[in-house]
Amino acid sequence: MASALSPPRVPKPKCALPSHYHESYLEKKGPRDQNYKKFWAGLQGLTLYFYNSNRDSQHVEKLDLGAFVKFTDEGPRGSSSDPGIYFNLVLRNQEIKFKVDSLESREMWKGFILTVVELRVPYNLTLLPGHLYMMAEVLAKEEVRRTLEMPSCFLKVSRLEAQLLLERYPECGNLLLRPSGDGANGVSVTTRQTLNGTPVVRHYKVKREGPKYVIDVEEPFSCASLQAVVDYFVLQTNKTLVPFLLDEDYEKVLGYVDADKENGESVWVAPSVPAVPCPDPASRACGPKPSPPAPIMPVPSQDKLPPLPNPDENYVIPIDDAPAADYVNVVSPGWPGVPKPKKCLPAPKVQAKPSKPPITPKPEPKGLISGLAKKLAISSGQALFPRTGLASVTAELEEKLQRRRAWEHPAGLTGDQQASLGAGHVSQVDLSSQN
Repeated sequence: MASALSPPRVPKPKCALPSHYHESYLEKKGPRDQNYKKFWAGLQGLTLYFYNSNRDSQHVEKLDLGAFVKFTDEGPRGSSSDPGIYFNLVLRNQEIKFKVDSLESREMWKGFILTVVELRVPYNLTLLPGHLYMMAEVLAKEEVRRTLEMPSCFLKVSRLEAQLLLERYPECGNLLLRPSGDGANGVSVTTRQTLNGTPVVRHYKVKREGPKYVIDVEEPFSCASLQAVVDYFVLQTNKTLVPFLLDEDYEKVLGYVDADKENGESVWVAPSVPAVPCPDPASRACGPKPSPPAPIMPVPSQDKLPPLPNPDENYVIPIDDAPAADYVNVVSPGWPGVPKPKKCLPAPKVQAKPSKPPITPKPEPKGLISGLAKKLAISSGQALFPRTGLASVTAELEEKLQRRRAWEHPAGLTGDQQASLGAGHVSQVDLSSQN
């Protein structure tokens, strides 16, 4: 029995490995770690990424170098290892310890980190000319990247809002970039420091002149990017000014401040209540959506009732059994030849004369009516198509027709005429019976 063919295996697409300014193995020990842990590390921009191996494309940890303070080369106490393979990275809020394979690797890591943080090549380190050339290339790339990137301390706020942010969140920094108040392409720098317990707020103007930014101070200083403006303020103040970085952590539980009824102290209350229905019934977001209205189907024309007649006009409804009447078109002398009235006026009311009640004919035998109809058809055919030798027959039929009409209306005849009409009728009946 042949086995079912399995579909061919499609190889998984390989993700491209991220590019870094510098990468190699690093052993890292954080403030909460007991021992060093080995990672594959890569430097890109102002971020240091950590991977489980050099084949991974997704990092497991990252470290922001924007809060860089300094380097130290102190090794662990009581260690018999070479102290040249240890260095510490001091940030504003923590200190990370690293361990590398050799002194050259340590100097290279310190050199590349200082290049992207300070935007300069550190010639004071123990580095080879080739290493310095590589760092100069990284410096050019980082400058291009920063020209296209907005600093993290740039916020679209007004002057007053910038002062309130620096006052409310002093732990997030004391230097903030904001749009210029004059509506130009420049920016403004707002700083807040404390002097003998008194807050000191300063505002600085940065003008945009072509591709460069010029800081408007006593000695104007030109910068290639906004990040260079921030770095200038940080370096010129011996890192006393710290770029403002607002912590955007959001609460997941709704809470409020309430007064305790027993002791009167304010407490934070986070009740767990069910979802409250939306107070606005017109809102579509709350509750099920209303069903769409049913389509309106057009009414067939045969179901429509005829329009009512205008009571101002007189209509004559013919009767089926009444004889056909002759109509004469009479034109009123006051009626114009080609009427083009602006407004249709109703016709004047005319009182119609009372018509006489129709005379209902008496029922007759079917044989007589059919025979008479045949004779009338023959007579009409003869009138339409006259032929020689049929004049006597036509005269006889006309005489019989006159007798028929006189018999139907005997009111206007004398006694002798009625007697002769009766005799003629009897003879016609006998003739039809013989036939």
